[in-house]
Amino acid sequence: MDELNEEPRPARVMASADVDDRAEIGAGTTVWHLAQVREEARLGRNCVIGRGAYVGPGVRLGDNVKMQNYALAYEPATLGDGVFLGPAAVLTNDTYPRAVTPEGRLKTGEDWEAVGVVIRDGAAIGARAVCVAPVTVGRWALVAAGAVVVSDVPDFALVVGVPARRIGWVGRAGVRLVAKGDGRFVCPSTGAEYVESGGELTEA
Repeated sequence: MDELNEEPRPARVMASADVDDRAEIGAGTTVWHLAQVREEARLGRNCVIGRGAYVGPGVRLGDNVKMQNYALAYEPATLGDGVFLGPAAVLTNDTYPRAVTPEGRLKTGEDWEAVGVVIRDGAAIGARAVCVAPVTVGRWALVAAGAVVVSDVPDFALVVGVPARRIGWVGRAGVRLVAKGDGRFVCPSTGAEYVESGGELTEA
């Protein structure tokens, strides 16, 4: 039988992982040692949740998502299909983080409103990068290792630094695109062509 037509294998959860009974784990997904998947989280098919990773309550993952070791996705983050979170990458959810109220009382869930990070299909977040909610990272964008994202990232953008800024474009292969002139770019890996207009990149 053709591999693409095979039925996906059942989900696999390591004994040391902590997966809430109310979480939904898609077929073919693997949750590795010491990872935690909270209540009402929904993981798509064929995802890989690395050792020590954290998926918060109600977080949504599409199909074929990879969360590397110790990556943290706090609620209400949403990750599209094919998203990559590098080791120790963090998606935050608190605009004004404090452990206590102004009166000194320990905060509870009722004392703040969680805001989420949205990662669109195919995007990749490098190791130890931080996305500070609320931000959206566009389709097939690439956030460099150690970057701190504080504003929305366009589709196919390559962003680096603190705060993250765009320094170029990448294609679906993740390779930096080469300019051909007249707003046109080509991927040196696949040969696919792209067009830039008005600060946005689209596939030709």
